[in-house]
Amino acid sequence: MSDKQDQRPSNNLAEQVMARLSADIRGGRLAPGARLPTEQALTAELGVSRTVVREAVAALRADGLVVTRRGSGAYVADPAAGPFRIAASTDTTLDDILSVMELRRAVEVEAAALAAERASRRQVAAMRTAWRSIDAALKRGEGAVAEDFTFHRTIAEATGNDQFPRFLAYLGGHVIPRQSVRLSVDTPAERRAYLERIQHEHARIVSAISDGDVVEARRAMREHLTRSLERYRALAGGKNTHSGGSSHGRR
Repeated sequence: MSDKQDQRPSNNLAEQVMARLSADIRGGRLAPGARLPTEQALTAELGVSRTVVREAVAALRADGLVVTRRGSGAYVADPAAGPFRIAASTDTTLDDILSVMELRRAVEVEAAALAAERASRRQVAAMRTAWRSIDAALKRGEGAVAEDFTFHRTIAEATGNDQFPRFLAYLGGHVIPRQSVRLSVDTPAERRAYLERIQHEHARIVSAISDGDVVEARRAMREHLTRSLERYRALAGGKNTHSGGSSHGRR
């Protein structure tokens, strides 16, 4: 199979290779500690490109099924050492949202403080770019879910500690609750006003990190996430939501 053929359905091909290797691992044909076949071997055996193989191995690594060792290759992970993960679900409840937001607050407040200590000019510029992307999405009448996630990821990356962005990746779609919980009470104008208030909170966080003000960065992120948490706690009392993948709710 040529690289040109791989390019169109590459995601599907990567999923197929991942499923094949996953079955070998879970079925015991590849035991914990065993080295995966080389990229060259898998390419020849499965008739796919190296890019497809790399995508499949990256997905297996994200799922905790394999670990990679620099210069040595990929190995089957110890199943007892799988990663922390919160699975996405179409049945997300407000209790789920509250639990994740409490967890986020515990981690992201300190991430903002570390970013204030360590962020480079380039990283601060990335935060500002992400902030402007949210603004542009709001002007288009969108919920800015992906842009909001990117904004928080830029802060995590500015900590200089790879575990912070990895943590957000593990949480995935749960980071921005409004994509999984849809409100039945907000008008479009109310939603817009709400999202604009979030943008003011984001601007305060970026300003504190840019100034290197650790105390203010910590305070701004804590207040931002606490306000969101309190909003969802209030909603939990009123039950004015529906689960589902809408991008027009609250955060």
